[in-house]
Amino acid sequence: MEGIGRFTEETFRRIVMAHPEHEFIFFFDRPFNRSFVFASNVTPVVLFPPARHPLLFAWWFEWSVTRALKKYQADVFISPDNFLSLSTSTPTLLVVHDIAFVHFVDNDTLINRWYYQYFMSRFLKRANKILTVSEFTKQDIVRHFNIDSKKIGVCYNGCREEFKPLSTLKDILDGKQIYTEGVPFFLYVGAVHPRKNVHRLIEAFDAFKIETPSDIRLIICGRFGWLTGEVKTAFEKAVYKQDIIFTGYLADEEVVQLTAAALAFVYVSHFEGFGLPIVEAMNCDVPVITSNSSSMPEVAGDAALLVNPESVSEMTGALKKIAFDQYLRQNLIEKGRLQRKQFSWDKTADMVYRNILELIKE
Repeated sequence: MEGIGRFTEETFRRIVMAHPEHEFIFFFDRPFNRSFVFASNVTPVVLFPPARHPLLFAWWFEWSVTRALKKYQADVFISPDNFLSLSTSTPTLLVVHDIAFVHFVDNDTLINRWYYQYFMSRFLKRANKILTVSEFTKQDIVRHFNIDSKKIGVCYNGCREEFKPLSTLKDILDGKQIYTEGVPFFLYVGAVHPRKNVHRLIEAFDAFKIETPSDIRLIICGRFGWLTGEVKTAFEKAVYKQDIIFTGYLADEEVVQLTAAALAFVYVSHFEGFGLPIVEAMNCDVPVITSNSSSMPEVAGDAALLVNPESVSEMTGALKKIAFDQYLRQNLIEKGRLQRKQFSWDKTADMVYRNILELIKE
């Protein structure tokens, strides 16, 4: 469950529960967890084939989804993951989280690049309405695909209620104890692949340790994705590799506890459509360092230290400031309490539902 999956679950659970007068048909491409059937007004349907390859994407959306929409006589098709069916006549609401493939051409396989480049412009033109998770992504679509901005709304992401400050010193110490034997740590949460810029974070942390010896550690929490060679190389070259901890993918409750126990959250990605972990850290009263690029300044506002994701020295400087300036950390936490109020899953769900109703009325 990463960004798109989290958006889908949190948004549609709220919509389904709030509107028992409507029937919802959820299309899955494989056997599903029953926890995703949120209420009795949800009918789960598995459509063949399991779509985890561009050719299967096309098959799934253009044949299986199209037939199912006709069979169930759907009033609206909502696609929350960037893709849609070009073949259906059903009014369609498309949610686009980012168009990173435009900016990072070499970070994906040839077949994936072809799929995005061929289909995305067609998806955007076919959709009756489009929602994005940031103003940045909206303007990015307008700029690169010449889509009328009036067709696009912004619904943002939210934050789960589980993300909150730890209430006692014992809770904080317990959170630290799991991976760092009780010592402070910087935290990164997210998948590990080239766009996330984890290799520079490792280099910056190593420079921080060399220049300012301390017992602070770095925890990198998330699955290894693709093209991770630079990350492995940066780790092997690090002087303080013993202070860098890879946890792999963790259960939600563990991520919540780690986030709330962190000295600071560091998210220096090259590019994000939103950057959900930034808001999750703010909800835990944890100060944030993030990139000055794409959507991240929009999400962070003035409640984070912004750095150039290409500059290891800027990252190192930010790590020094946030590690040793208690006043700065507290100031960022207080600003984060204000900034985080802009983002909630209730607001997101309301925005999505309003767009669904507008398509039904049309």
